Amino acid sequence: MEPVVAVVIPTWNEAEAIGAVIRELPASLVRQVIVADSNSTDGTQAIAREAGATVIDTGRGYGRACAAGAAAADPACEVLVFLDGDGADRGDLLSRIAGPVIEGTHDLVLASRTRGVREPGAMNWHQVLAGQIFGFGIGVLYGTRYSDMCAFRAIRRDTLARLDMREMTYGWNIEMQMKAARLGLRIQEVPMPYRCRAGGVSKVAGSLRGTLRAGTKIVSTFLRVAMAGRVSRR
Repeated sequence: MEPVVAVVIPTWNEAEAIGAVIRELPASLVRQVIVADSNSTDGTQAIAREAGATVIDTGRGYGRACAAGAAAADPACEVLVFLDGDGADRGDLLSRIAGPVIEGTHDLVLASRTRGVREPGAMNWHQVLAGQIFGFGIGVLYGTRYSDMCAFRAIRRDTLARLDMREMTYGWNIEMQMKAARLGLRIQEVPMPYRCRAGGVSKVAGSLRGTLRAGTKIVSTFLRVAMAGRVSRR
C-alpha cells in the first residue's frame, strides 16, 4: 500500500530541530513532508529541503502556515498530519495518531500531552491548565471533552475541508477541535509522550508577550466559534 499521509510542519526559526524532526518520520506511512515556513531567518528552509521536505513560505501566522501546508499537499494524500517543528512531538510514533484515520475508524485523532508521559519542563503549568479549561468549555458546549490542544493531530483531508477553517493565527487548533465536536465527528485523543523542545525558544511559552498574544487569540477564537454555533442553530 502506498503511503497516504502528508505531514504539515509549521515553522518559524526552527533550524536546530527541523532536520531531525523530518528524518524521524516513518517513511512507510508518510508520502510527503511539507514545511510551511513563516519567513525564518536562521536557515530553517534550507535544512528542511536538505532533509527531503517540500518547503513553502507562507508569511506569518500559525494557522496560515497550517492551512497553506494542507493546500499544498499531494492530492493522493488522503490524511493530513500536523505537528510542530521543535522536536517535542514524537514523530516516530506517528502511526498512533494517523492509524485510526487511515483505517477509517476516526475522523480526527489528537495527541494528548497531558495524559501522556512528559519530560520534566516540557510543558508549563499554564499550558496544562489552559487545556483543561478549554476542554471543559468545549465539553459543556458540544459534549466532547478534550484534555489538550496539542499540535500533533491527524485528520482526513475532506474532513478538514468540511470544517471551513478561518483562524489564521494561534487559534487554529482550538477552532479545529470545536468545529469537529460541533459536527459530531468521530474524535479520539491518544496519550502521547512529549519531549522538551530540541532547540530554540518557544514562540508561545517562551515569553510573557508570546503567551499573552497566543492566549488572547485562543480566547477570541473560542468565543467566535461558540457564538457562531448558537447563531447557526437558531
